[in-house]
Amino acid sequence: MRDVKPISLLSVVIPVYNEQESLPELIRRTRTACDPLGLQYEILLVDDGSSDRSAELIEQAAALPGSPVIGVLLNRNYGQHSAIMAGFSHVRGDLIVTLDADLQNPPEEIPRLVEAARQGYDVVGTVRQQRQDSWFRRQASRTLNRLIQRVTGKAMGDYGCMLRAYRRHIVDAMLNCHERSTFIPVLANTFARHTIELPVIHAERAFGDSKYSFMRLINLMYDLVTCLTTTPLRWLSVVGSVIALTGFGFSLVLIVLRLFFGAAWAGDGAFVLFAVLFMFIGAQFVGMGLLGEYIGRIYNDVRARPRYFVQRVVKAPEEPSVQPSAQESSL
Repeated sequence: MRDVKPISLLSVVIPVYNEQESLPELIRRTRTACDPLGLQYEILLVDDGSSDRSAELIEQAAALPGSPVIGVLLNRNYGQHSAIMAGFSHVRGDLIVTLDADLQNPPEEIPRLVEAARQGYDVVGTVRQQRQDSWFRRQASRTLNRLIQRVTGKAMGDYGCMLRAYRRHIVDAMLNCHERSTFIPVLANTFARHTIELPVIHAERAFGDSKYSFMRLINLMYDLVTCLTTTPLRWLSVVGSVIALTGFGFSLVLIVLRLFFGAAWAGDGAFVLFAVLFMFIGAQFVGMGLLGEYIGRIYNDVRARPRYFVQRVVKAPEEPSVQPSAQESSL
């Protein structure tokens, strides 16, 4: 039996980007889910540079006396994972739960994650059941999950679901990592010894549209590949070698045909030469693109700029402590 550290304070970190319609319901349902746990808890709403009234609503909720809501307001949009890392830097809990603000992963699942963490798991992941996303989103998610599993060797089923729970030492380890591009579920698994996945409900999006467009999914794929492994560079060398050998083989074939069947074969083979040329040019562009991704990542890391800039943190006003009167203090 593992030595399980008790949980006394729960932190819920929720990145928010243009979710003004869902915020009141999100806060209400999250509080309702956390109240029966018998734990102290805090809800960190991280505004990721929203252009609507999300930041204003977060400030209002955090300013209420006795509110468990803490508003962390970023100066601009940095992306979901950077926003979560900004929330991690302000949490006080022994267990940290991350949750999306769109309510597709219901806050009512939080108690199940807490119960699993109490059994001693470092990371509690989730798998979305009967996903309510479009066919394209489901296929893209399946492809990314297979890519991550192949690269990392960690056989978790759904890395794209942000409804997850992390023990405090896992969050502290992630905060000590200073790379600019961070994919939190994969990074957490590199430090976790005991992990588990739970099936969870997945609801339709009630407000607004998904923030992950086609181009954002493409960018996410490139980020995942280049931040997790250098394997593409090795494959680039292998593919380059195969193409070079193929071109060499084609040249030998053309020489033999020219010698044995006459000059007509050389003229007729011009299109083959063009095909080989285009194959080489395409391979070169692919190689330059991959090298550019890695060089750009090195450039960003060398500059060592912060992943985010916190403009303001809003908390509920502290209740004034009751001071004993002069008569009481003399007794």
